[in-house]
Amino acid sequence: MESSRRRFMKMAGIAAVGLSAQPVIKAVAAAPTNGTHSLQKGPKALIGSQWAMVIDTRRFKTERDVAPLIEACHKTHNVPHFSDRRHEIKWLWETHFHNAFPDIVNPHMSEEAEHRPYLVLCNHCENPPCVRACPTKATFKRQSDGIVVMDMHRCIGCRFCMAACPYGARSFNFRDPRQGLVEKEMNPQYPTRMKGVVEKCNFCSERLSEGLMPACVEASKGAIVFGDLRDPNSEVRRVLRENFTIRRKSGLGTEPCVYYIV
Repeated sequence: MESSRRRFMKMAGIAAVGLSAQPVIKAVAAAPTNGTHSLQKGPKALIGSQWAMVIDTRRFKTERDVAPLIEACHKTHNVPHFSDRRHEIKWLWETHFHNAFPDIVNPHMSEEAEHRPYLVLCNHCENPPCVRACPTKATFKRQSDGIVVMDMHRCIGCRFCMAACPYGARSFNFRDPRQGLVEKEMNPQYPTRMKGVVEKCNFCSERLSEGLMPACVEASKGAIVFGDLRDPNSEVRRVLRENFTIRRKSGLGTEPCVYYIV
């Protein structure tokens, strides 16, 4: 009887904490973030209604081929580096075919294709489950160009978005990100983050607003094409018409906007 009473009191206490936190969450969620938020655009800003990316995996043979692209992304956005993998922060990284495309089963596929390094990142889905999961609207899809962005000032660290993302494309700052940066190599044009928030690839929205292509696209020397998926005359649409492409876990209905030429 006493143990049952203790369990009841414990659960009642947890429920009380949850109820007391609800007004705070609702207050933050009520702030005006309706998907129209955007950076101040410069006169040369690139305009698109649904940005998308096509990665030509045939251009990457070893990890050394993709390393400069990852470095360009992470240096541009002050992504910290921690030797302990439990604290790893990733915006762009490489993985094995079967990790990237677990739903595409082919026991007799080309060994060369199977063992290429596959770059993975946030897919900036047209139907992003992370957005629906976030209680504070810290992550939302911009209506203007389809980019799924993170407002890290609004993030409360609940990690619901991480649980909702089927691509593992989000990282949580268990440690102070600034401790994983070399000060002299920091990019003063991009803000650093704090401990306890989630972060991910933002399709280089800050570069697009200045008329620049994403850092990884620029470093890829043509192996990655970026453009407006809604424009039938865009380079992305031309590449998609001329090549066979696949997407990660497309059967989930998320409509990822990152395509892979294999």
